[in-house]
Amino acid sequence: MTDPTCRLYIITPEKFDLKIFPDLLAQALDAGDCAAVQLRLKNETDETWQRAIDALLRITQSRNVAFLLNDRADLVRTTGCDGAHVGQEDMAAREARIIMGPDLMLGVTCKSSRDLAMQAGEDGADYVAFGAFYPSNSKEVKNLADPKILRWWSDMMEPPCCAIGGITAENLAPLVQAGANFLAIIGGVWNHPNGPAGGVRAINQAIAAAR
Repeated sequence: MTDPTCRLYIITPEKFDLKIFPDLLAQALDAGDCAAVQLRLKNETDETWQRAIDALLRITQSRNVAFLLNDRADLVRTTGCDGAHVGQEDMAAREARIIMGPDLMLGVTCKSSRDLAMQAGEDGADYVAFGAFYPSNSKEVKNLADPKILRWWSDMMEPPCCAIGGITAENLAPLVQAGANFLAIIGGVWNHPNGPAGGVRAINQAIAAAR
């Protein structure tokens, strides 16, 4: 069943220029609907994380967009962020939930595994993320997920599900129609030929058309 509530979920690039990126993010968020922004910095110091959070948090929260940290549940409460997203090779979901407490948002990467998704739900996840559904430039993809897992989850489980991996305005329709509540997108926003704002507009138009 097509889910009318499917929304964009923006993930930041792993590297960006903090002098210009806040303005780009603001322009992107002002261009169309977005449920959340995930700050994804790999192999960076706590100081770099703090600078990025200081620059971006107010931009998202002033627009009623959730601001989540990738794999850094330990920084969420002290910085005033809305939650964290953890992968299978990083901090355990149960540990992240204990660190953050019961009231902040927790997302968990479940690849294409039903077992991992059900375990994430038991561990306190507020949403589960499946993928990659398409080849991605941000991570090596060995096995692509089938959109059928989104339909299975949305039919069987209450927490929302998020699709991730190589998603663009051109290929997102099957994921929306399979029941994805969120589409986590990196390149489809930041590498769009008309800039991030153009990417957000194109993705929202494609979501609406897919419904």
